Amino acid sequence: MSENRGLDKRPAPMEIADLVVVGGGPAGLFCAVRAAERGRRIILLEKMTSPGRKLLLSGSGQCNLTHDGDIPSFLTHYGDHGSFLKPALLNFRNQDLISFFADRGIRFETEPGGKIFPASRRAADILGVLLKEAAGNHVEIRTGESVLDISKPDDRFSIRTVRGIYRADLAVIATGGITYPQTGSTGDGYEFARRLGHAVTDTGPALAAVEGPDGRFSDLAGISFDNVTVSIYRDNRKIRQHAGDILFTHAGLSGPGILDCSRFIRPGDLLRISFLPGLDARSAKEALLDRIAAAGNRRVRTVLSSLGLPDRFAGKLLRLAGLPPDLTGAHLTRDARTALIELLTEGPFPVERLAGPRDAMVTRGGVSLREINPKTMEARLVPGLFYAGEVLDIDGDTGGYNLQAAFSTGALAAKAAVKNPGPHLAYV
Repeated sequence: MSENRGLDKRPAPMEIADLVVVGGGPAGLFCAVRAAERGRRIILLEKMTSPGRKLLLSGSGQCNLTHDGDIPSFLTHYGDHGSFLKPALLNFRNQDLISFFADRGIRFETEPGGKIFPASRRAADILGVLLKEAAGNHVEIRTGESVLDISKPDDRFSIRTVRGIYRADLAVIATGGITYPQTGSTGDGYEFARRLGHAVTDTGPALAAVEGPDGRFSDLAGISFDNVTVSIYRDNRKIRQHAGDILFTHAGLSGPGILDCSRFIRPGDLLRISFLPGLDARSAKEALLDRIAAAGNRRVRTVLSSLGLPDRFAGKLLRLAGLPPDLTGAHLTRDARTALIELLTEGPFPVERLAGPRDAMVTRGGVSLREINPKTMEARLVPGLFYAGEVLDIDGDTGGYNLQAAFSTGALAAKAAVKNPGPHLAYV
């Protein structure tokens, strides 16, 4: 029978809704909940058998929901796109997000660095509140229903799924990005956007660890540095600079200082790292020369360790400079000093690859922000169409900024949809 399905000319079942939300992640769920009012029929379509799967993985399952601080400070944590998010973040702030869940029984803890988690450290508790609110507001969640196409043939949208067709006055695309595809984030929304006439910027992994060639730094795995400066070079030109904590792994580099700037890193780039925080090349040279002058017959490795460098890392620097491990300060040549200073202040790390979609936390790139009204999240090219969450060309730093953006854009899309209901919406 399955061989003849393509010949079946019977019309697909059709349902009418006021608003259809495509995607059951935090942006889609929250948008549906916020838009739900008496007299509206809201349907949420989720391709997986249960919604919120990526939310359950956030913060290693502990759900770093948001971050402490004011909104101006938030805007600096989204690369070059913080200004686009300003209306959404001002409309629904981090404290609004905390209050929403606190009013529904969730207690929170704020870590010293500003990350905010549910006190239970269970992402499932956050998802549970969203699902309970959706049920209480009569949001119809259809799981296991992949959307095949979204179009607007007339004054209503037509959303075609594996089960039938939905016609709706308003539509929200909140399908996520391409990372953690096992949770359903496989880039579907980008294709829907293209078919609707929207541009999609280049996409790739963000909040991603970087890997170097040949495992040449694998012997440094586990060593970390606080607040070092990382400069990104491409075609022998510095294109970005960032400061943060880094961690050597068996494959390369990770830690917030790498993850947060990975949105700008591409394979083939060269990272140059200053391992002496607060010291430029000149100051580092002076510090090293002073220590060596006083070293006499002490080993250079010991001198390097006295600068606060882990002994294992100091030994690696000597090997990279081609120097014997027992070299003393009295026998350190000018060229050898120059090589060590360069390694300390501009340590080169060639990037062979970034972590792939299955390991990177979020997606860089997405639906072009030029075609989205930041005050409403409505598409400029298709009236009544809204976008929310990671499907947009937005990615935040580690620390809860991505989830906050998902909730804030979902809330703003819902608010705008309620104010601009479309020609067919009925009120009771």
